[in-house]
Amino acid sequence: MTAPLICNNFINGEWVQSTTGAMLESRNPSDRREVVATFPASSKIDVDTAVSCAREAYRSWRLIPAPARAEYIFRVGEILSQQKEELALLMSREMGKCLTEARGDVQEGIDWAFYSAGEGRRLFGQTTPSEMPNKFAMTMRVPIGVCALITPWNFPVAIPCWKSMPALICGNTVILKPAEDTPACATKLVEIFQAAGLPPGVINLVHGVGEEVGKALVEHPDVNLVSFTGSSETGSQVGEICGRTHKRVCLEMGGKNAQVVMEDADLDLALEGAVWGAFGTTGQRCTATSRLILHRDIKDKFTTMLKERSSQLRLGAGYEPQTDIGPIINEKQLQRVSTYLDIARAEGAKVLMGGEVATEGELQHGYFFQPTILEGVTPQMRVAREEIFGPVVVLIEVGSFEDAIAVLNDTNYGLSSSIYTRDVNRAFAAMRDIEAGITYINGPTIGAEVHLPFGGVKSTGNGHREAGTAVLDVFTEWKTVYVDFSGSLQRAQIDNRT
Repeated sequence: MTAPLICNNFINGEWVQSTTGAMLESRNPSDRREVVATFPASSKIDVDTAVSCAREAYRSWRLIPAPARAEYIFRVGEILSQQKEELALLMSREMGKCLTEARGDVQEGIDWAFYSAGEGRRLFGQTTPSEMPNKFAMTMRVPIGVCALITPWNFPVAIPCWKSMPALICGNTVILKPAEDTPACATKLVEIFQAAGLPPGVINLVHGVGEEVGKALVEHPDVNLVSFTGSSETGSQVGEICGRTHKRVCLEMGGKNAQVVMEDADLDLALEGAVWGAFGTTGQRCTATSRLILHRDIKDKFTTMLKERSSQLRLGAGYEPQTDIGPIINEKQLQRVSTYLDIARAEGAKVLMGGEVATEGELQHGYFFQPTILEGVTPQMRVAREEIFGPVVVLIEVGSFEDAIAVLNDTNYGLSSSIYTRDVNRAFAAMRDIEAGITYINGPTIGAEVHLPFGGVKSTGNGHREAGTAVLDVFTEWKTVYVDFSGSLQRAQIDNRT
């Protein structure tokens, strides 16, 4: 086994130990005997230092022209490209993602670097005619200040990139608080930012547990914006604190995403989408296909196809080439998935396949759960309504297109959605009527492109989008500017027409 990586905090351009001196462990979820990294159990004191340094760096960073700020991010993309394989392998060891998916995770970070670097020359405002003579009116984007970025473990490179890169392009400084399960990935990513030459204090990294470090960041009076990706429960707490303290907040939270398969669908194509959507990343995506809504005319046939195809999936370490499904991230989450199977059985659902912790052979050393299909599920069952975040998909039968849309929308979440149909009229009706931030036609619920907005509705988020040009509205404030060159007092908001 490789020697553990020793991670530290990165504050004001230097790698420093936590003031607590205490260290935590990150273990390989495929083989818990391996310690991948040790990292600091930081405290509020460490957060205070990082925020102070980020605040000081903001004074000069915001004055660097945006195209020049973008050149730093472009260099980050170049270095990420050079270290892609190394970082993907580390990711696969630290959080279990299959190596092909880990490469995709890093590639998304690369894409983000090159895309957001372009935005350095496109931080457009608007000019507009004034209602008064000899007066000029325009809008411009200005940075917000110090941004706290609280990121999850399931996309340990992509999500920190899609938060930090646009934040920095816009002229903010950032403090990254990564998930406790992926400190090594965060450390390597920040090393790349350091190698790109960013000035001290512009990007900072503080490790630690959410209840200590995350809470301190959210509550800190000198943090101007919090961008959080994680559970809806924690996100609600973050939103409440930010509301009380008048912070800008962007929340991207859970999902209970559904794929609809109509009777006229290409079933082979729908099958590939369902398997990838339900079991890709071991179901540990906020966009994972948690529900399959099947028209009764094809339900039996499609269920047989799904079971046959899913039974061929191979469990194992993500870095092994034959693996299709990697481990659950940790013991707590493994127990959560197991508990939901108990709930499903108690509710009357039938376990068509899987449903158990996998312990055979080398799997006994990791956190593995069998790919699971539940049928006989009704829309009111907890397993049809609550986010499980594991390799579990439920089958729900419907009799019509209208019923399918109603069932799909009958959830507290609204992130991603999918419908397979050959009927163009149904496709456009689905685009209009589905309550979700993302809708796929004849494609799976998972997968996103960096130049398109990403986010959801209802309990999935608070309306912001962290991708595409929409992300600029997260990390900038609009300023309206008037230039009156009339030489006299002209009064707006007064009836000047009498």
